[in-house]
Amino acid sequence: MTNLRKKEKREHHFCTRNLWHQRCVLARSQATKPSARQRSRTQHCHCLQEYPLWLTDLPHVPKSGQCQRNIPALIFTKIDRLMTETHTHRVIPLQDLRPASLPLPLATLDAKARIQPNGLLADTRGRALRDLRISVTDRCNFRCNYCMPKEIFDKDYAYLPHTALLSFEEITRLAHQFIAHGVQKIRLTGGEPLLRKNLEQLIAQLAALRTLDGTPLDITLTTNGSLLARKAAALKAAGLQRVTVSLDGLDDAVFRAMNDVDFPVADVLAGIEAARAAGLGPIKINMVVKRGTNEQEILPMARHFRGSGMVLRFIEYMDVGATNGWRMNEVMPSSDVVRLIQSELPLVPLEATQPGETAQRWGYADAQGRHDPGLGEIGVISSVTQAFCHSCNRARLSTEGQLYLCLFAAKGYDLRSLLRGGASDADLANAIGHIWQGRADNYSESRSQLGPDTGAPVKRVEMSYIGG
Repeated sequence: MTNLRKKEKREHHFCTRNLWHQRCVLARSQATKPSARQRSRTQHCHCLQEYPLWLTDLPHVPKSGQCQRNIPALIFTKIDRLMTETHTHRVIPLQDLRPASLPLPLATLDAKARIQPNGLLADTRGRALRDLRISVTDRCNFRCNYCMPKEIFDKDYAYLPHTALLSFEEITRLAHQFIAHGVQKIRLTGGEPLLRKNLEQLIAQLAALRTLDGTPLDITLTTNGSLLARKAAALKAAGLQRVTVSLDGLDDAVFRAMNDVDFPVADVLAGIEAARAAGLGPIKINMVVKRGTNEQEILPMARHFRGSGMVLRFIEYMDVGATNGWRMNEVMPSSDVVRLIQSELPLVPLEATQPGETAQRWGYADAQGRHDPGLGEIGVISSVTQAFCHSCNRARLSTEGQLYLCLFAAKGYDLRSLLRGGASDADLANAIGHIWQGRADNYSESRSQLGPDTGAPVKRVEMSYIGG
């Protein structure tokens, strides 16, 4: 084997090493394209699109298997300088490609302050931990501009390697500890969760768990519906109870434009019907309303799902992450949505069904002005104009084991290192307890107190990384 082939083999093996891989891909997306001579050196490496082998003036590339902590700092210093010096409007969020972790609370190390789970865990504002959202993949087959805009999440985007993802066994082990602290509901998210291979195996493992009072766990899943028609029956058989489907309009042209991959709305509607036939209900339909893009779809959506047995929910366009170019003038307040629907289909307010519910419920009214259960209801989620931080009882676990305490957080807590570092179940429960006890997040409440929008990138975790 020639020296060149040996070098290419060594570089190919190492390109799966997460930190080097992610930083180099980011450098590649900002750097000058390779010369013909440099391209010829990479023809034997199938990951050419992901690994910038033309950065030939860097120090030596570490050998396969070498610990990432031993990678010469000069490599990353040079790449970081390259990224900093490049002036472009095409911004890739740093926290998404190489998310930094918050240090675990110091009390976690104090043997005298260990927390024994009893289901009564509360944060600094008295909010209990009841809902856990688990991202099983950072990949998605849609490119919705409010979540994964195509100009950012393109073919050069560095997704997490499989070895970085939590295994199903690791997810289940962590879920058991969250349940011990009071979690009653688990929602599987993505990216698009149905892209995770053999997801039914994870669902079956989670379905075997029980809450503190011995009842089955409430297991649900949020999906874009593109794969639901072929997977609905298997998901139900594995133990999934309900699904929520994202659908931002019924007009095919509008829907194709919003998913930005030319996916037809008819296929999502077929997936919804397959989920209904499989018994994955009651089904919820989520529509993100973006002023100037799809507000004309509000009434057609309301008409279509009225009386269907499904709950249609309208979500205000949110400033999640740093890549969707969010502007307040593109937010259509939920109050306007309700007013628009009431102009044609009378509504009456309904009480919340459980503490911490994010959606305000409105029922379709009969001729006497009373709620007609046969006509169903809608919900509005008003994270921007009517914050519900005071009752938020949700934690979010990323696909690589980072624990986030808010959808708008910039950093999370690394539970994967504990899992893979030999921590016992008691250690995991203790860490989760101290993290939640210190929680004080209230981004949506404080949004109105922020300074004017300067257009500068904001370090917040992407929705596709931790789910909605």
